[in-house]
Amino acid sequence: MDVRFEGFLKMYLDDETGRDTSGYLRSTLKGFDESYVEAVRGGFIQILEDESFGPHDYERLTNVDFPDVDSLRTYLRDLYAYLFEGAQQQPELPE
Repeated sequence: MDVRFEGFLKMYLDDETGRDTSGYLRSTLKGFDESYVEAVRGGFIQILEDESFGPHDYERLTNVDFPDVDSLRTYLRDLYAYLFEGAQQQPELPE
């Protein structure tokens, strides 16, 4: 896993910061240089394609607990769509 992507997860998608869905996350990411943005995009693609990446792995990085792999994958796909495909709303973390 790219250290820039890991840092993005730890900094912006942890249990506290990740709950802020006010719309700043996409603009924050786009404020970084292109190589950083591409590292984050590539990291999302990598974990979405890695069937062994699950809730325990995500919790280790972010301190966010997902109840199951399906809810984690839905969240990650929706977050990717928000950050890179123009989806209107940043997804919510589980309660």
